[in-house]
Amino acid sequence: MDSPAAPAAPSTPALAAARRAWKLLYQDSTRCIALADQALARALEDGDTLAEGWARLVRGLHLIWYSTPQTAAHELGQAEACFASLNDRAGHLLAEVGIARCLWRDAKYRDSLERVLPLRAEGLQVLKRDELGMLLNVIAGCYSSLGESEQAFAYMYQALHEAKPTRSNGFEVVLYCNLAHELIQLGDFHQALAYVEQGISRNKQLHNPRLLSVLLINRIICLMGLDRAPEALPDVKQLLELPADETGRGPTNANFETMALAAVRAGDQALARELVARARDNSTQVEVPDEALTLVVAEAEVLRADAKLTEAAQHLHDAEPLLQAADAGLSLRVRCLYHAALADACQQLGQPERALAALREWQRCHVARGHQASRARYQAASLQTELRRLQQHLDETEARRRATEKARAELEAINQQLSLKIDEVEALKSRLEQQATRDFLTGLFNRRHLNDVMPQMLAFAHREGQPLAVAIIDLDHFKAVNDRHGHVAGDTLLAAFGALLNENTRQADAAFRFGGEEFCLLMPGSSAALAQRKVLRLLQAWRRRAFHFETGSLAANTFSAGVADSRATSESVEQLLKLADDSLLDAKRLGRNRVQCAGEPAPAEPRPTLA
Repeated sequence: MDSPAAPAAPSTPALAAARRAWKLLYQDSTRCIALADQALARALEDGDTLAEGWARLVRGLHLIWYSTPQTAAHELGQAEACFASLNDRAGHLLAEVGIARCLWRDAKYRDSLERVLPLRAEGLQVLKRDELGMLLNVIAGCYSSLGESEQAFAYMYQALHEAKPTRSNGFEVVLYCNLAHELIQLGDFHQALAYVEQGISRNKQLHNPRLLSVLLINRIICLMGLDRAPEALPDVKQLLELPADETGRGPTNANFETMALAAVRAGDQALARELVARARDNSTQVEVPDEALTLVVAEAEVLRADAKLTEAAQHLHDAEPLLQAADAGLSLRVRCLYHAALADACQQLGQPERALAALREWQRCHVARGHQASRARYQAASLQTELRRLQQHLDETEARRRATEKARAELEAINQQLSLKIDEVEALKSRLEQQATRDFLTGLFNRRHLNDVMPQMLAFAHREGQPLAVAIIDLDHFKAVNDRHGHVAGDTLLAAFGALLNENTRQADAAFRFGGEEFCLLMPGSSAALAQRKVLRLLQAWRRRAFHFETGSLAANTFSAGVADSRATSESVEQLLKLADDSLLDAKRLGRNRVQCAGEPAPAEPRPTLA
């Protein structure tokens, strides 16, 4: 009795990456292996056994097509060990499925089926949809390679029914490819070509050059079966342009022999010879029976095209042991292909008896294909119906997704426009607030803002027991400047004085244009005496400023100022402003060019200001 399955482990960064790689197996082979490699490195660093198992599982499944079956099986064996140590039955089953796939890839079809078929019952209980789909599809592939189309169709149907992909993840493209392959084996090239075309169309949404290469090979076979070999040449050239590495079709199962046969039948002898040579060089890899006998036929047809009829017939006769090998996994399609080529060669040589014998064998295989197709017809029809239903569902889902994305994009555009409008309104509001609180000419706060903030600053000063100093400043002889040099010159002085206040006050201080040529400074935390010294330094700086106009120059400019602080009066803003204003009047009466402090006795004679 099996042990209970291990409880679900919490997701980790490495496990999340490995699971994302799993979902990309059919969708994007390049991103899939990159993510799996990253997940494995992170899992080994963190000691994350579950993530290591999933990363190795994905890597092993990827290596089935991009390396040797032995390399892939070794990686899958390590994944299986990880899952076994955690008692993870789902992972263990998937690793076993992968190892069975390696046996299939090694042309050990019966061994592969015997390994994967017993997993079905437990798989139905513990595997998720996409995982179960993979198991059933591997069983279907084994039956297909063993020539049992009825069982192959049945398991393809079950794989589709159990997986029920809700979005296109590439699995339906694999089923199109497999369905077309099985129909090719049964001789239904018209229907197979239709499914290949749909698979190629769907594959455009993926990034899986390996899957595309298999679809193209199937289309080449269909076109040859329909006596349309010249139409297959573009596919041959496209296949040859795909890199023979992980970024393309991979280094295995190049199918040069099939491409060579298409080329010779299309009349391109040079290309056919080149492809035959490449197929021979490639024959050091695993010898798949169908591929081996197809190469013999391609070589014979090249010899016939070169008018070497005797050599062609002999080459075909020499290959007869391939047909006699027990449980060779040789399909009826390729047997028919071989006998038809042998009959043609013998007929051209004037050997009617041998040609007739070959034709009889062809007929026997052809009838067997017909019986096989008849037995599989119901399962094939069920699969085709289910596949159409799935595609309709996926199309509807995709249409809804696109509609949702369009609506989301429109909403984002509306939100962006709204955001821009809000920014415009905020900017306008800010400008209006500035216009309401700032003096346009000097950039200082205006009298209205003074009336708003001074009560709060005075109340805060009394609460904290700190003084609030107020200075009122009046530019000396400003009317004379306007009269002599014009209002533009007067505005220049006002703007320059505003800049002087901004440059020489603390951040806590607030400067205002009080009206006309009068200004006000609020200095929190400053006594009247300290404020007087600050304003005297401003007076020194102002006196150093010089201005040049067309009507003449202005230098040694001065101002008069009155200073008071909140300790000299009650909480009344008006009283504090009046004290500062009275001190300003005292400064003017005493000769201008000075800073007078409230409560400070006026000298009998005007005293000099700071030099």
